[in-house]
Amino acid sequence: MRAVIITRSGGPEVLEVQERPTPIPRAGEILVRVHASAINRADLLQRQGLYPAPPGAPTDIPGLEYAGEVAAVSPEVTRWKEGERVFGMTGGGAYAEFVTVDWETAARIPDRLEWTEAAAVPEAFITAHDALVVQARVQRGDTVLVHAVGSGVGLAGVQVARAWGATPFGTARTAEKIERAKSLGLADGVVIEKDVEVLVAACERWTSGKGVDVTLDLVGGDYLGASIRASAPRARIMLIGTVAGRASTIPTGMVLGKRLTLRGTVLRARPLEEKRAVNAAFAAEIVPLFESGALAPTIDSVFELDQAGAAHERVAGNATFGKVVLRVS
Repeated sequence: MRAVIITRSGGPEVLEVQERPTPIPRAGEILVRVHASAINRADLLQRQGLYPAPPGAPTDIPGLEYAGEVAAVSPEVTRWKEGERVFGMTGGGAYAEFVTVDWETAARIPDRLEWTEAAAVPEAFITAHDALVVQARVQRGDTVLVHAVGSGVGLAGVQVARAWGATPFGTARTAEKIERAKSLGLADGVVIEKDVEVLVAACERWTSGKGVDVTLDLVGGDYLGASIRASAPRARIMLIGTVAGRASTIPTGMVLGKRLTLRGTVLRARPLEEKRAVNAAFAAEIVPLFESGALAPTIDSVFELDQAGAAHERVAGNATFGKVVLRVS
């Protein structure tokens, strides 16, 4: 099979398409013929040698999400059949024509989605749904603040918040991203250039001084302290990313006084049973909304397999709106 290989730690130029043996599904796994994958920042970190693959995942083939069709199943698998369209997340290896995944971490692709559209769904919507609905327990009438609202997870968060009856607001680096996100349900947004404290005043204005109920923080750094100051009493803050820095100054007294919940979350490093549970919730609550057309993926651009380096450069440039998709076969 053809696969994108990390030949050494470094820049996008270290990615090469090479021939590798097609993996064989182990007990409880299915073999998926991958038609499309998508680029995630974890892939960029893995390429740089800063984010090793979890145990059992390919160490030199990146790719955390896939959309494809079942090519083979292990004898223990009774749910999936060859030819069925599936998508989901995996620990790595999806930048390839074939990948093996645990059968309980795959979900059926709605008929209305094409391969490239389906590839833009798993990481963004599983992350947003798990953070907002499963963990933060967003409720109808809540206000939700989404940092990096033009990202794949950010735009998924906007749509998930709307689907659960909440009102989403957001931050972005450009006014264009804010305006484009409004077409997907964003109520309003604020551009963050240098001073993150502008979001505090914006949240007070949007909520008539109450503060926001749930924050989806994909940025970290100074955003975290500002998010705490912008929060309503008993608000929930979900910390997902740290692109603005891994260290934050936290106003501890305000966390105590407001009785806030601050929770960090990751998906890739979770035990298999937790990943299965996350996928089951995604399949039960999110996939039907794609089937009905209530939710839709947002694609920034599509690259071919041998353009993986250029796709990484596109993501690293921070100008994306939605997901960068990699067409595999």
